[in-house]
Order: sequence, then C-alpha cells, then structure tokens
Amino acid sequence: MPTAKEVKAQIRSIQSTQKITHAMEMVAASKMRKVQDRMRASRPYFYRIKDVIGHLVQGNLEYTHPYLIERPVKNVGFVIISTDRGLCGGLNINLFKRVLEELIRFDAQGVVPQVITVGRKAEIFWAKHNVNIIASVTGLGDFPKIRDFLGIIKVMSDAFISGEMDEIYVAYNTFTSTLVQKPSVELLFPIKNTMPVNNTIRWDYIYEPSADVLLDTLLNRYVESIVYQSAVENVACEQAARMVAMKNATDNAGELIEDLKLVYNKARQAAITKELAEIVAGAAAV
Repeated sequence: MPTAKEVKAQIRSIQSTQKITHAMEMVAASKMRKVQDRMRASRPYFYRIKDVIGHLVQGNLEYTHPYLIERPVKNVGFVIISTDRGLCGGLNINLFKRVLEELIRFDAQGVVPQVITVGRKAEIFWAKHNVNIIASVTGLGDFPKIRDFLGIIKVMSDAFISGEMDEIYVAYNTFTSTLVQKPSVELLFPIKNTMPVNNTIRWDYIYEPSADVLLDTLLNRYVESIVYQSAVENVACEQAARMVAMKNATDNAGELIEDLKLVYNKARQAAITKELAEIVAGAAAV
C-alpha cells in the first residue's frame, strides 16, 4: 500500500493536470463560437453555388469543361483535411478510418491512390502508412482563408486535367452539433450533377461573354468553395471535439482525485493507528 506522502504527491500532480485541461476546455469553448459563426456564414454561399452548378450540369451544355469529363478510374486522389494539434478525442482517427475504408475499396479494384494532406496530423499519419503524399499544407490556424488552399487546388486540378488522377475526393469532418462530428468523403473531380434529374425538361443557356469563360470561372469558384467549406467545417469540429475531450479529462481527473483522497485517508489512518500501537506497546513494556 502506498504511503500517505506518495498519495498526496500524486493528488497534487493530478490537480495540476486538471487545471490545465480545464483551461484548455475554456479556451476551446471561447474559440468554438467564433469558428462556428464563420462556418455558418459561409454555408449559404456554398449551398447556393452547389445548386447553380448542379443546374448548369443538367442542361445541354454547348461546351464541355475538363472538370466535367468522366473516364475509367485508374488513379484516385484524396484531399484529407485534419487538425494540426491533438487533444481532440477521436476526431482525426475516425476520419482516417473512413478514408482507409475507401482506400481498401479502391485497392481491391487495382486503383492507385495518392494523397494531399491538410493539417499536421494527417501528414504524420499517412507518412507512417507509406501512402504517396504529393502535397501537404500545415499551420493554417483556426481561421483559414481561401488563398491558403489555392496551391493544393492548382495541384488537384492540374492532376485531373492531365489524367494523372481520374477521380479526386475531399475527406473532412462535418459539423452536426457540439457532440456530433461525422467524417465525410465527398467527390470533388469530376464534377457531377447533385440535383434530381428531370428527364422531361432539357434546356440550354445563352452565355455571355462565352460558355468556356463563364463555366471556367464558376467551376473554379465551386471547387474553391468545397475545399474552403470543408476546412472551416473541420475547424469547427476540432474546437467542439477538443472542448468535449478536455471536459471529460477534467471530470475524470476530479473522480480520480476523489478516489485518491480515500486512499490517502486510509493510508493516513493506518499510519496513525500504527503509531498509536507502537506507543501503547512501548508504554506496556515500561
């Protein structure tokens, strides 16, 4: 049985850790509202441009943009958006498991995967698993901007247009609520129709200045919006998951301290009893 001094030192150590986890919980809670506001502010634009592109793709296009061309899948790419820091529960590992399921599915079909990582945790994880990482971005912070992703978007679009990749997916965590974050894998290239198909109505548009210029601009904005929205969703998930994880750690530390206090009291009582017994035995001997 440990001595009272040893148990007391352990209690102090856990109390110090508890103060740190509680402080991190408060910081995550304060950040969470800001990043959630940012995420919700960008959602209307994302949903609207998604509807616009779905409507355009459904029409009789006079110009076929390279982003719309479908071909047999021989090489596939994944843009995996993770966090730079840990201490956010199973947020990252759940996403990586979801991507691994897709990689196993493609591997069974003989499809070669390549990966673009966003976030330090994804870079470390996939490097350990010997996956071909063709590009990596880290250190974006809690408030990423669209210009931070222009480099990897250029790498992805060039790889798809040149035929190096036949399909490209983006993997990220979708924010549902403070307690629920779901890993998602969404097709980025080729761009497909996301609206219900109406076989009875077909249409075309009059483009000004021209179909290629207009579609090129719209489709590039669409790809940028998907990547950016994925990133801000993931940041919101990170802060929510970290707040919950740190709260659980703080509560667990409190429970552990209470258990150790009982052990400390028992050890202290045992020491007092032993001293009394020694005093009585000494007095009896005299």
